Amino acid sequence: MANDLPENMRAVAIAKPGGPEVLTLEKRPVPVPEQGEVLVRVSHAGVNRPDCLQRAGSYPPPDNASDLPGLEISGEVVKLGEGVDPGELGKRVCALVNGGGYAEYCIARPEHCLPVPAGLSMAEAAAIPETLFTVWHNVFQRGYARDGETLLVHGGTSGIGTMATKLAKLFGMQVVTTNGSDAKCEASRGFGADLAINYRTQDFVENARAFADGKGVDLVLDMVAGGYTQRNLDALAEDGRLVVIAVLGGAKSEINVARMMVRRQTVTGSTLRARSNVFKGMLADELFREVWPLVERAQLRPVMDETFALEDAADAHRRMEAGEHIGKIVLSVGEG
Repeated sequence: MANDLPENMRAVAIAKPGGPEVLTLEKRPVPVPEQGEVLVRVSHAGVNRPDCLQRAGSYPPPDNASDLPGLEISGEVVKLGEGVDPGELGKRVCALVNGGGYAEYCIARPEHCLPVPAGLSMAEAAAIPETLFTVWHNVFQRGYARDGETLLVHGGTSGIGTMATKLAKLFGMQVVTTNGSDAKCEASRGFGADLAINYRTQDFVENARAFADGKGVDLVLDMVAGGYTQRNLDALAEDGRLVVIAVLGGAKSEINVARMMVRRQTVTGSTLRARSNVFKGMLADELFREVWPLVERAQLRPVMDETFALEDAADAHRRMEAGEHIGKIVLSVGEG
């Protein structure tokens, strides 16, 4: 299999920081897996907000990561680095990667891969890793989510929002989402939200608290920050937890710390890309035990938006940044 590999591949690179038009299709050498790595022939690649931020120049890749965008892929393992179990060769996997997903071949680590079960398309498989790793770590590990609690998710129809809604419902939680239109609210309810709030016409604090019998929700998953932070704390119950995973509304917030203390609330947050390989491997292992059986039984599937050809990555970014998508956007790269 490795002997059949080409020397070069098609890849989408960032010519310079800027808008979607700076994404350029070019030829690159096929990467060679180093010790502990595998080479994946990419079938599909997920498109995520961090890809857009990297393209704009505001989210540089970590040291030693590929300069190509793309943080999640699906495909077939076609070459092994030194020390990798020979049984990995030929496996159909989806993987969380540090970059390089917008290409026909991509380096991954076997401990960051999950097997693609029968019945899960390769397009769906590519739409899972980034959102699933992010939601599981932040809602269940950092947010200490428990069955019977109420979760408030901002951006209910985003890739993160749809995954958080579905996963929380499967683990016995009630879910409130915020969305930018009545149509998106309807879609969010269709994915399992118990209450969907149009934040343009309704006060999410008032409505979320009312839904939670006036006490407030137990947990908030927030991608906005900025002026939303105090409002999120106002929507939280006593002993509630606020987990921030992005700062689309601004990196700085002003909050009433005394009120937070009196109500014993917790504010935390995280980013995933810069975490160690060991941490990501441990996270993947927990997901394989706790969540992957739901995927294998077809109880958990990503919500899919549009699929674009690799050479149309700029159009995929335009759709992402227009904010009209519902669920995950993916690129079709190879066969599968």
